[in-house]
Amino acid sequence: MKRHIPNILTLFRIALVPVYLICLYLIGDASGALLALIVFVVAGITDYFDGMLARKFKSISDFGKVADPLADKIIVSVALISIALFPMKFISIIIVIIIIFRELMVTLLRGWYQKKDIYVAANIWGKLKTTLQMIGVILALAFHAGRFRILLFQENEELIIKGLEIFFWFVAVITIVSGITYLPFMAKKEGKED
Repeated sequence: MKRHIPNILTLFRIALVPVYLICLYLIGDASGALLALIVFVVAGITDYFDGMLARKFKSISDFGKVADPLADKIIVSVALISIALFPMKFISIIIVIIIIFRELMVTLLRGWYQKKDIYVAANIWGKLKTTLQMIGVILALAFHAGRFRILLFQENEELIIKGLEIFFWFVAVITIVSGITYLPFMAKKEGKED
């Protein structure tokens, strides 16, 4: 049973995507935004634990190799789209397009490498990109949840939204850099994947 826990957590993370959307759009208002924030944080925690448990139980599966990064990409992409659209509209949709394009490009390149029995190790840029994206989504959702209730947010709303947009443009640049490192002439190949 232990061997299946990482994959169960991955499937649970995918199942949280519609829950996130229900909280944000059907419940709406600050309460829904707060619940969406909690759902996103729970998804991030399960991401950490499914990887840790897969290594601990030595249960890294072909399903996990595909489903785990896919689950991450889905929930982060959905969260970014929601931040760019109504009711938040905190960031430009161009930022979201850049980030999602990078994710698609890297997924295709990984598939290409895999067919050639080449494993491309995750690097510092990819980890930084993921961390910054998660932090940005959490900050945006926290602001959205509190902007109707917290006076400090209300008084500085324009400034905070501008700050979020600048932060996410920075994230977009890091995302592009992290994607370039997967290109065939840049990728550090480490042999066959176990």
